[in-house]
Amino acid sequence: MNGKVTGKAFDLIIFKRLMHYIKHYRFEFILATVAVLVLAGLAAVRPVLLRIIVDDYILNKNVQQLLNFSLIMFGILLLEVVFQFLFIFFANWLGQHIIKDMRIQLFDKLLKFKMQYFNKTPVGKLVTRVVSDIEIIASIFGQGLFAIISDLLQMLVIIIIMLLMNWRLGLIVIAVLPIMIYATKIFQIKIKSTFQEVRTQVANLNSFVQERISGMKIVQLFTREKIEYDKFLQINDKHKKANVRTVWYYSIFFPIVEILSSITLGIIVWYGGLAAAVDGAASFGTITSFITMSSMLFRPLRQIADKFNTLQMGMVAAERVFTVLDENEEEVDIGTLEVAHLKGEIIFENVHFRYLKDEPVLRGISFKVKQGETVAVVGATGAGKSTIINLLSRFYTIDSGSILVDGIDINKFTLSSLRNQISVVLQDVFLFSDTILNNITLNNDNIHLEEVQEAAKKIGIHNFIMTLPNNYHYNVKERGGMLSSGQRQLIAFLRAYVSKPAILILDEATSSIDAQSEAMIQKATNTITKNRTSIVIAHRLATIKKADKIIVMEKGKIVEQGTHLELLKQKGYYSKLYEIQFETAKAS
Repeated sequence: MNGKVTGKAFDLIIFKRLMHYIKHYRFEFILATVAVLVLAGLAAVRPVLLRIIVDDYILNKNVQQLLNFSLIMFGILLLEVVFQFLFIFFANWLGQHIIKDMRIQLFDKLLKFKMQYFNKTPVGKLVTRVVSDIEIIASIFGQGLFAIISDLLQMLVIIIIMLLMNWRLGLIVIAVLPIMIYATKIFQIKIKSTFQEVRTQVANLNSFVQERISGMKIVQLFTREKIEYDKFLQINDKHKKANVRTVWYYSIFFPIVEILSSITLGIIVWYGGLAAAVDGAASFGTITSFITMSSMLFRPLRQIADKFNTLQMGMVAAERVFTVLDENEEEVDIGTLEVAHLKGEIIFENVHFRYLKDEPVLRGISFKVKQGETVAVVGATGAGKSTIINLLSRFYTIDSGSILVDGIDINKFTLSSLRNQISVVLQDVFLFSDTILNNITLNNDNIHLEEVQEAAKKIGIHNFIMTLPNNYHYNVKERGGMLSSGQRQLIAFLRAYVSKPAILILDEATSSIDAQSEAMIQKATNTITKNRTSIVIAHRLATIKKADKIIVMEKGKIVEQGTHLELLKQKGYYSKLYEIQFETAKAS
């Protein structure tokens, strides 16, 4: 969203897009519309009946007819209640079903976005779009658009009846309307800018709070509580000021409308009473009806400003949601080749890649991994090791060169069939707030508990899982917070193993665990890499001695290749790195 304030409470382009979602709910939309029309008509009948009751039956003391017309008015009030119920229910029902469909569409869109989009977009803002912004859109139908149409129709009918009943008194009321409409217009323009600012500050607040809660360990470890608290005060203060500006415009507008309403009512009583007393130009019933109708006219006008605000908030929220829906960030799946099983041969041919313009990450990378080989990739931070994984999984598109699997360019495979053949174990394991079983199978119905248990026994972690409460049905809570880093890593190994990939990638999988967990993970590694093409990105060189080949990278280039012993004999980059780590380990 560009943040530009258009001053429009009703944006036709956005509304047309929202109406697209109504096509599945035409019956409910028609019911709500009919209810609006009937309510406008029924509201106008009451003042007419009131004038007849006062002039013909109260002043003439006709008790029987007074009773009859009172019953008629009571019946009309009951009809209003019925249609008011239909309007409120179906308008809100429609709004909730529309935002359900929009939320599904938005979440489906997010699932298909490139990783690069999530790298540059704060999570808190996306959560705001999916949850609170979409919820506000429902108010367009429940408390905004339909309610405004109902009020406008009612006001139009009331004005017509006023002019037909007594055009002089009608003109007195109508003369005040331009002032009120102008005040309402100015109010809604000013209030839209404040609503946009409110939504921006809500998104900023959500993003800040979510990041700090997720990173609370870092905040506390580095004693940044006071600094983060002060930052929160600033963001919260901006949020408060945005809402206070909204309150400021409300506090100005409503007293103005109330004063104008009171002045108009006083003029009606004075002029109508004078006309009735002098020449009978207005009856008491007419004056009574005008007092009622002026209230029916001005009350919706006061409320319509508030409903315009609701409509504006919904439009602003819809604009933000549509901005995400319009993002052209989906992964382009140009592949058409569906593959059920790969052998696992991997070839990188002169691959160049950059995340940012003029900042190359890979500079002509070429290497080959034979079927069933275990190849380790080592190098300093920023050498481009993890980028190889991202490119092989097609999270990013290479600038030039080619990547082949089984002799076929990976771009020819469909994304889903390619990624189904690749399993990745990352250093920072992500677990969902769910059971161990569901975190392993990722809710794949084709993987059963017995199969998971058998796999767990093979890689040596079944006994560990059985020590947990409810064992495989133990809930690890958000991000696996109930488990240690080593235990989370073991779960990740089992997750990779049960998916039976053709290609296995281990990205720094043993860099942050204790010695006991490392022994278990080493056993798991030996099991799951056996007879399977594996790429191991390692920081600790002691864990890759048995690799079939080691690729050494520096500044986006491959500087050495060979086995552990071959690289040691070369006395090059790898040899120096190994000696440094060996001396460090010996000293500790």
